[in-house]
Amino acid sequence: MLLIPAIDLKDGECVRLRQGLMEDATVFSGDIVAMAERWVNEGARRLHMVDLNGAFEGKPVNGSAVYQVREAFPELPIQIGGGIRDLNTIEAYLEAGVSYCIIGTKAVHNPEFVAEACQAFPGHIMVGLDAKEGMVAINGWAEVTDHHVAELGKQFENDGVEAIIYTDIGRDGMMQGVNIEATQALAQALNIPIIASGGITNLDDIRALATIESDGVTGAITGRAIYEGSLNFREGQTLSDELSKA
Repeated sequence: MLLIPAIDLKDGECVRLRQGLMEDATVFSGDIVAMAERWVNEGARRLHMVDLNGAFEGKPVNGSAVYQVREAFPELPIQIGGGIRDLNTIEAYLEAGVSYCIIGTKAVHNPEFVAEACQAFPGHIMVGLDAKEGMVAINGWAEVTDHHVAELGKQFENDGVEAIIYTDIGRDGMMQGVNIEATQALAQALNIPIIASGGITNLDDIRALATIESDGVTGAITGRAIYEGSLNFREGQTLSDELSKA
C-alpha cells in the first residue's frame, strides 16, 4: 500500500485545513518545493497536491507551485486536485508532466464530465469522493447530497476512472483515526483501486489499513499527521511495505 504525502496549497503556501474549512488553516511552509523534497527524501513514491484556492474558485490558482515541484522532481508521480472543471485544465496539467488529475465537485454536479475526461485522457483520471455517513458531500463539504458514495463510485468505475480517492469528512484533519469500516465497504463494492484519505494519525492506522489492502485499498493519503509528527512518514511507508509482503 502506497503512503502518499499531501501538500495542500493555499495562497502559495503549504497548509492543512480542519474538516475543509478555509478559515481554519495551519500553515506549515511557504516553500513548496522544499516541502516536496522533504517527503521525497523520506521515501515518498507519489505526491498528492490540492489547489485549495482553485477548489473554491473553480479554476487553478496555485498551478505554478505544482509545476515547480514537477520540474524539481521529474520522475515523481503527482496527483493533483482542486479547480479541475474542464478538459483544458486537465490537458495543461498532463502536458506539464502531472500523472493524475482528480475531479471532485464537478464529478457530482456533472457526472458526464468524468466520462468525457476518461475518454480523452485514459489512465490519468481519478475521482475524489468525500462522504459523511455514506453520503457524498460537495462544495468544500458544505453540502451533503442524497448520493450514496458506493453508487456514484460504481458509475465512475464504469466510466473508466483510474481510482477513487475516498475521504471520510468527519475524520479529515481531526487526528481521530481512519474509518476502516466505511473504506472497506467502498473498496468491496468496487473493482478499481481505492485511495484512503482522512484521519490517518499513526502507525496503528497503517496497520489497520493494511488489513483491507486485499479489498482494493492500494494507497493512503496522509497530511496533518506527518506535519505535526504523530506519524513518521518513512516509518509509515516502511511498515506498509513490510505488511504488504507478509
